[in-house]
Amino acid sequence: MKIERLIRRRWLKWVLFAGFWTLIGLSFAINFYLASSIFGRAVTWGQAIGSSLGDWYVWAVLSFPIIWLARRFHFERTNWLRSLAVHLVAGAFVAVSYPALRAWVAAWQASLSSDPVLFSAAFKPLLVKSWHFNLLIYWVIVSVSHAFDYYRKFQDRELRSLELEKRLTEAKLQALQMQLNPHFLFNTLHGISSLMHKDVEAADRMLIRLSDLLRRTLENTGTQEVPLQDELDFLKRYLEIEQTRFGDRLTVRMDIAPDTLDAPVPNLVLQPLVENAIRHGIEPHAKPGLIELRARRLPGSLELQVSDNGTGIARGQAFEEGVGLSNTRARLEQLYGKAHRFDFSNGTNGGLVVSVTIPLRLETNGAV
Repeated sequence: MKIERLIRRRWLKWVLFAGFWTLIGLSFAINFYLASSIFGRAVTWGQAIGSSLGDWYVWAVLSFPIIWLARRFHFERTNWLRSLAVHLVAGAFVAVSYPALRAWVAAWQASLSSDPVLFSAAFKPLLVKSWHFNLLIYWVIVSVSHAFDYYRKFQDRELRSLELEKRLTEAKLQALQMQLNPHFLFNTLHGISSLMHKDVEAADRMLIRLSDLLRRTLENTGTQEVPLQDELDFLKRYLEIEQTRFGDRLTVRMDIAPDTLDAPVPNLVLQPLVENAIRHGIEPHAKPGLIELRARRLPGSLELQVSDNGTGIARGQAFEEGVGLSNTRARLEQLYGKAHRFDFSNGTNGGLVVSVTIPLRLETNGAV
């Protein structure tokens, strides 16, 4: 397949190359035909096309060494004098080579008719009349070749820059995910240690569930986006650990729209939001705690909300983000840039509401 694609690409380049010089020749043929008619020296369309195509097909042949020289000798700060000298000599040589080749073509064309032309008879007037024009065409070809080379180099730099930026983003996301996993583990182990002397069986159940949770975490290491359904399955296992710890004090309600389950979301995006709701909205209070999780589709985006029935944000007090939330914010910024929202607000009935809005994509990608 690669060989066929390469052959097609080369074939297309040759077609475009021939078509370019043919179009130039035909445009000059039209001008030659009209000018000859105006000045009373009418020629046929065949003569006009044959003469003009002969002129520009010779330039098509000469363009190969000119382009090679243009690519070999660039006008750069370090070697522009040498390149200028090379192109001055080459331009003079081409200015002589063109009338020689064109005279040979003219003699060949004339041999096909009843009015033959000698090479010398065609060469001398062409050399005199076309010298300066030949130099101009030479420098035009050199300039166009340089323009294409600079454009190609510019594209290469852009691609390298994008690739470098992509790798940097991936490295940042990997670092953030590596930071998030130990944070989650340490907080969970702290919760287990607080139960060790109160309820050994509950602590043992938490350890078993934690091992299952860590296995799931390792399976998704390096994966930046997963379907919402997978994220919810992971969150449910995490909530089993927390419900073992809090018992009846923790109630979780989920309002998940069915058409959001296949939507890709950042891996481990919900766990730090729920953990924050537990630590700041439920753990400090003796009253029963309620955490509500919602997911719904908006036009072109997906909205996730985690709310609790704690005290929320006190009036006049700035909300301080912990490691989990600041890490989540950084990951959302790396994944979606300005196309996401990450907001905190007080709920209508008290407590804190954390909202995440991300672009809605149809397929899940394991990498950025």
